[in-house]
Amino acid sequence: MLLRVAQVLTPEELTQVRQLVLTAPWSDGRITAGVQSGAVKNNLQLPEELPEAQQARHIVSVALARNPMFVTGALPKSVYPPLFNRYGGQSNAFGNHIDNAVRTHAATARHVRTDISCTLFLSEPQTYDGGELVVQDTYGEQSIKFAAGDLVMYPGTSVHRVTPVTRGERLACFFWIESMVRSDAQRRLLYDMDMAITALRQKDLDRAGRDQAHVESDEVVRLTGCYHNLLRMWADV
Repeated sequence: MLLRVAQVLTPEELTQVRQLVLTAPWSDGRITAGVQSGAVKNNLQLPEELPEAQQARHIVSVALARNPMFVTGALPKSVYPPLFNRYGGQSNAFGNHIDNAVRTHAATARHVRTDISCTLFLSEPQTYDGGELVVQDTYGEQSIKFAAGDLVMYPGTSVHRVTPVTRGERLACFFWIESMVRSDAQRRLLYDMDMAITALRQKDLDRAGRDQAHVESDEVVRLTGCYHNLLRMWADV
């Protein structure tokens, strides 16, 4: 499932994160690359131990935790601490690759299975040319270039790349999620069901009127039960 989560960061948070990362010293992006991806990776990355990276990471982590669409789509069990990259000039692209199946956080030795890959855009799309995230899936290649503050989530099993940035700079935050539900197909089913339940609840509210006590319909109660029973069957916690 490829999912867009809009406005993960507020304008104020976006400004804070950009100010933090732009004032910090950057390193070669291959510091976290595997053998295969290292051969095609040509960007800059913020070393995660820097104070600026830690502050920016905290802002992003708080924003993710409060976002219901992110939680619904990812069903996160564990999130690899967000990292930051930069494309532009001579360090401007990342060729076709697949993310490592397991990432190990150096500071904590904690392992995270990369069920879901995430990119949070930090630069407005009109400020740079190129820099599209291209994800290959069963429908062909999906080219993604979202507004600053928006997030894309896609299966960690996907071949993907970042096209060369030919003007300006592309700043982004990236990280991986180990989901409670390992299967992408099962997560998609749960997401679609949750969205349908939310829509039915809204219809019930509209019919009842805002001034009346709201009692959920039998259909919504039963569907909610189905959702949680499926989650109970599939979740690994």
